[in-house]
Amino acid sequence: MMLVKQAGVWVNIFNCKLKKHIAAVFKKEGINLTAEQFLVMDALWNQGEMTQQTIAYIIQKDKNSVTQFIDNLEKKGLVQRVVDSADRRVNNIKLSKTGLAMKENTKRVAIAAINDILEGIPEEDLKTFVNVLNRACDNIEKHNF
Repeated sequence: MMLVKQAGVWVNIFNCKLKKHIAAVFKKEGINLTAEQFLVMDALWNQGEMTQQTIAYIIQKDKNSVTQFIDNLEKKGLVQRVVDSADRRVNNIKLSKTGLAMKENTKRVAIAAINDILEGIPEEDLKTFVNVLNRACDNIEKHNF
């Protein structure tokens, strides 16, 4: 029982520290993004224009949070909302030229930050860690109603 509790606590602590570390590194490097905003940008860099609903699904955040992230990214001039031609009720989100231009540097900085966090951890341990997280996520999906 105690091990199960520790697992939950440590996953939460890791998530909080990860976001703080990414935010600090981005600030130091002059990248004006939060960790969550980075997730939105990364989804757009990887997949191109998409709906807010699709972004919410990809980054596993609720629609209201994603709306707020997009509002802030739009204020920064990094994304644009485009009304869907087939359904005027749907907003597609696309990168602005500025948002697209920051892709390579921002991804490089984010990967370096993650490498710092994982420094000294053997590859086999990382594979196990990723496998355990994937299986735990699958279990959450299986037990969600």
